[in-house]
Amino acid sequence: MMRRRRVIIGALGVAAATTAGCTTAEKKEASAWVEPVTEAAQVTVPVKLSVTPAPNATGWSPVKPIVVAAESGTLQTVTVTNGATKIAGEMQPDGTWRSTADLDYNKKYQVSVTAVDSSGAAATKTSSFTTLKPGTTAKVAFQANGLASLKAGKTYGAGQPVIVAFSRAVDKAAAEKAIEITTLPKVQGKFYWKDDRTVHWRPAKYWAAGTSIKVSVNVFGVKLGKNVYGSKNASTNFEIGRQLIAIADNRTHMTKVYINGKLVRTMKSSLGKGGGTTTPSGEYINYWTAGGPHIVLEKKRKHTMSSASYGISDPNDPNHYVTENVEYCTRISYSGEFLHAAPWNPALGRQNRSHGCINLSTADAEWVYENFILGDVVDVVNSPRKLPIWNGLGDWTVPFDKYGRD
Repeated sequence: MMRRRRVIIGALGVAAATTAGCTTAEKKEASAWVEPVTEAAQVTVPVKLSVTPAPNATGWSPVKPIVVAAESGTLQTVTVTNGATKIAGEMQPDGTWRSTADLDYNKKYQVSVTAVDSSGAAATKTSSFTTLKPGTTAKVAFQANGLASLKAGKTYGAGQPVIVAFSRAVDKAAAEKAIEITTLPKVQGKFYWKDDRTVHWRPAKYWAAGTSIKVSVNVFGVKLGKNVYGSKNASTNFEIGRQLIAIADNRTHMTKVYINGKLVRTMKSSLGKGGGTTTPSGEYINYWTAGGPHIVLEKKRKHTMSSASYGISDPNDPNHYVTENVEYCTRISYSGEFLHAAPWNPALGRQNRSHGCINLSTADAEWVYENFILGDVVDVVNSPRKLPIWNGLGDWTVPFDKYGRD
């Protein structure tokens, strides 16, 4: 029994010795020195400022923005000046600064910039540049026709084309690209160039009653020809009133007026007598009233009409005439075709006896004078002579598929 007990005690002694050995090792390891870890020292990167256009740049377009950026820093102030004039600008979401106003031609601008780096240290930059100097500039005007300017916000008739006139000859493609025409309701239209300064635009059909038209010509900073630039942007707007179309029939000697498609007045008329004469300068004058759609150009309460206006000034010439103070005159062509009162003409409604005008009774001529507006349509039918596109606003005498270009 005694021997077995000793064996048990011996086993416990071995276990205790083993446990003591593990405890000693852990204490030694815990008491060892560990080197502390330190963060790396922060390095400040200098701010790099950039300005577009580059310093001392020349010929900069006045419509291009000035852009200022700060790499590795934050912009604080940006000032762009030309003398006492300060150019507006705004900070952008990407941290850059961008000008928001157009500049002027041929001006020198100074740019002053301040920014800070991550430590708060300031950096500055100054530079200057010069905008382009045009050889010449072209101004923009809006016309109702060759005799009258178009008045913004006014009402015109269903045949009124958009007319943009430049003060100088321009590149047609560049000018068309700068013209924006917005209509309500929306319609498609085409450009027609009367000459290298004047462009017309019309839809395929007469304007619908109540149509609104807005025209913007964005030519500032745009090259419109050899060293020719747009002077400044221009815009206008006008509306179409009721759609009035008058049909003057050379064969029946009657003129009928339709408003929004409804016949509202029928007037006895006397149109051009036909034939013609040759002036002393050799120009042939035709006495037919020209056929095709005419557009009302102007109105005169009284107007003196004379054959001298087209070269017949000899009183002995059988085609010579002078009629003073003709009443209620509504012009429809540059060559002198009018609707007007002709109380001296006994052939109204029966025979054509005029030199090309549309003769009416005084009452009918007064009604036309009071009710027609610029842009209204007077379509002469059954005439052997056609109105040329250049004589007044002959835009509608040409089929749309042959009218100018899109």
